[in-house]
Amino acid sequence: MRLPDPDDREAGVGDERVAAFAPGRVNLIGEHTDYNGGLCLPFALGRGITVSARAIAGTEISVLRRDSGEEDTFESARPEPATGWRAYVRGVCAELAAAGLAAPAARVEIDSDLPAGVGLSSSAALEVALALALLALGGRPTPPVVELARLCSRAENSWAGVQTGLLDQLASLAGRRGAAVLIDCRSFVLELVPLALDGWTLATIDSGSRRQLAGSDYNERRVECRAAAERLGVTSLSEADPAGLADLPEALRRRARHVIGENDRVRRAVDALYTHDPERLAELINASHASLRDLFEVSTPAVEATVERARAAGARGARLLGGGFGGSVLALFPPGTELPAGAIEARPGEGAAVLGAS
Repeated sequence: MRLPDPDDREAGVGDERVAAFAPGRVNLIGEHTDYNGGLCLPFALGRGITVSARAIAGTEISVLRRDSGEEDTFESARPEPATGWRAYVRGVCAELAAAGLAAPAARVEIDSDLPAGVGLSSSAALEVALALALLALGGRPTPPVVELARLCSRAENSWAGVQTGLLDQLASLAGRRGAAVLIDCRSFVLELVPLALDGWTLATIDSGSRRQLAGSDYNERRVECRAAAERLGVTSLSEADPAGLADLPEALRRRARHVIGENDRVRRAVDALYTHDPERLAELINASHASLRDLFEVSTPAVEATVERARAAGARGARLLGGGFGGSVLALFPPGTELPAGAIEARPGEGAAVLGAS
């Protein structure tokens, strides 16, 4: 963490500083179920984003992204709209202020070893790490996990224009080493599920096709799911009776079939983990991909080629990861298999935390 230099002191910069880390996540199974009141099974990664914040005089927040050298400066309590990564940063500050937790003036630095746009939820990691750092810097109490996840999600929904659910933020906040987090997105009850794979390896493979959810059909899928639920007379598609889907228009019926089937696959994946059955887990991962490709229609040619490459290299199960429309593939390899070129082992890590203050 960089110490203040003499010029900073002359400008009224203080010595108080904090740092917070938030991991990216891999969703083992359960895609597009979070905003449909369903089940998902993510785990936190060892990689993530670290945000350091140092108190300064005035009313502004200045931000430096150390990986790219890009900067931003804005009023801490009343930021103007922005695009790209700046939208997430400004959105978090605005939502903190709206919740009565306004951030103090600060100099913020962002460090990351998590690639963006590949389906590992770098945006949620940034939101969570920034919120924790600014709360700690201001001496504010950290809200409960679900409340903080909602705050960060509002920043993503309202400021970045991506209508995600709470999966990513909850995985980053609640993840624990050696476990996945079963999230019930209706009750928001969280359960840690041991991620013991008996020598099998989970890995991610970048398809080379970058995800830009705000500019893709991701939000349209959410609109379709809401329309299907309204036609069925339920609050969310996870409450729908499969027998009632026949009367839906074809596109809405496909979306609903995916959500209902994916919820069931999450339940069976949890059972497979508890019974140490990675072969069954691999089958469920393959079934999830087929549903995301054929029923939810969020795959791309680059993703399909990467799935096939993973299977040709020995993966028993492989599927697109995250919201789709590009990004990475998740693959499950049996013991003794050499990972293909470009594959990165997905090791569970700890959830978000304030690293220290001085």
